[in-house]
Amino acid sequence: MYNGGHVTKKGGTEIVEKSFIKGATILGLAGLICKILGAIYRIPYQNITGNEGMYVYQQVYPLFSTLIILATAGFPLAISKLVSERVAVGDEVGAKQVYNVSSIGLLITGVFFFSVLYFGAPWFAQWMGNEEMLTLPIETVSFALLIIPVMAAARGYFQGYQDMMPTAVSQVIEQFVRVCTILLLSYLMITLGYGPVYAGAGAVFGSFTGAVAGFIVLLVYMRKKRIERATNVSAEKKPYTKGKRKVLKEVFLIAFPICLGSLVLPLYQLVDSFTVANILEQAKGEAFAIAQKGIYDRGQPLIQFASFFASAISLSLVPSIADLRARGETRKAENRARLALRVTWMLGLPASIGLFIIAEPVNVMLFEDSAGSSALAILAFSAFFSTLGITSVGILQGFGKLYLPVLFLFLGSIVKIGLNYSLIPTIGIEGAAWASVLAYAFSTYLTLRACLQQFTGKMSNKGAQIRSGVLTIFLLVVSTKGVLEILRWGFGEAQGRVSMTFISLVTVIIGIFVYIFALFRFHLIPDEDLEQLPKLQSIVHKFRWLRR
Repeated sequence: MYNGGHVTKKGGTEIVEKSFIKGATILGLAGLICKILGAIYRIPYQNITGNEGMYVYQQVYPLFSTLIILATAGFPLAISKLVSERVAVGDEVGAKQVYNVSSIGLLITGVFFFSVLYFGAPWFAQWMGNEEMLTLPIETVSFALLIIPVMAAARGYFQGYQDMMPTAVSQVIEQFVRVCTILLLSYLMITLGYGPVYAGAGAVFGSFTGAVAGFIVLLVYMRKKRIERATNVSAEKKPYTKGKRKVLKEVFLIAFPICLGSLVLPLYQLVDSFTVANILEQAKGEAFAIAQKGIYDRGQPLIQFASFFASAISLSLVPSIADLRARGETRKAENRARLALRVTWMLGLPASIGLFIIAEPVNVMLFEDSAGSSALAILAFSAFFSTLGITSVGILQGFGKLYLPVLFLFLGSIVKIGLNYSLIPTIGIEGAAWASVLAYAFSTYLTLRACLQQFTGKMSNKGAQIRSGVLTIFLLVVSTKGVLEILRWGFGEAQGRVSMTFISLVTVIIGIFVYIFALFRFHLIPDEDLEQLPKLQSIVHKFRWLRR
């Protein structure tokens, strides 16, 4: 039985498995809600502040996001691992010590990064190409670094008890308050005439208000946990023998490679923050650079949303593959990794192709005009490579190759910098888009090749799957492009925001149905995968025309 984090022998494995699935579901749902909110808010924000406001926000946020990832990304997982080890032997004193030591270490880390960002704001803004517009927003966002690292420790503590609800609730509340702050303050700053700089500063201040709200939620759960521990006297029976330095070292050794591996999306955005506007300004002046960078950044929310499922797959892969390998079930670990890669490309590739085809209608639907549609169409393919890269990173880390994907990531960032300086002066933001796609493709190729080298078995029916994949994509392209052109012809000259919204939604819906039909009709989902989903299998068998 499972009681307060303890597992007895009777039915222990089954209950732990159910607990893990339940926890993963809770965190996955919370992550989905946060990703949706995180992708959607940029659209009304851009509508409120215009391209200049988008420029200010998107210049600053990747820098903050990178520091947050370095300071926190892998720590909940590392802390939860050490806490669960102590809980398993009834040592709640030791579990609490892990949390206390980690909190202090992360607080120090947060203060360090806050100091770097706040006091270095003028220099960062200058390096990004606009000290006047970016210094205040950078100073404003830095305060969130004082709270978010400590929240990571608390979330890891609860996850060590297999209690995912505090993490999930605090994440959703944090994101909700953050988004509300962004939209409210940006609207007020623009309405009151303070301009895009103060609107951007108000927007990034949402990271601080959201962190405060999320931290309050965790404190409420922590108080409840403290009361439960006070009534469980028997839990104080096994003192923790490891020293504080050793605990902190273990936490950082586990967390650090995960933090670095989580930089797949923010690092390339950070490269753009320091290069795109600077290169454009040297070529055609400051006003042109600000406007074009703001237009270019329209693609980021779409790429971020597309990466959600890959992030969820990656987070579940690391512990599951590592656990299977530890139990000697290497073949099963390989099959799980192959399935993850297959699911990723089956979702990522059609999403990229679909966005490429409807880039202009989506651009008008979301951002009021068609400026930068060609760059958005190019960027669509970075969604596929980034999602495949994120999943591949998770697989490699699950197989114990912690630092190899980090190397590939940094090699990709070097390619990105070189291509930015080569392409942007001649073809503008389309060059930045091509640089992103090619850099993602390069690092993903290296990571994926390293993944395949971990597999001992060979893929069955490889040729048949390639042919089926080509047929499926061909059918998707023909149907969506055909529907798009028919609808645009039907609307004629009346192609404003409302008509483009209708065109986009109808094209997407038809594309989804065509793709689902093709997936089953051409056997891209094998029978052994369908057997794990009996309800879906019954639906497929009911419609015999889907599968022969």
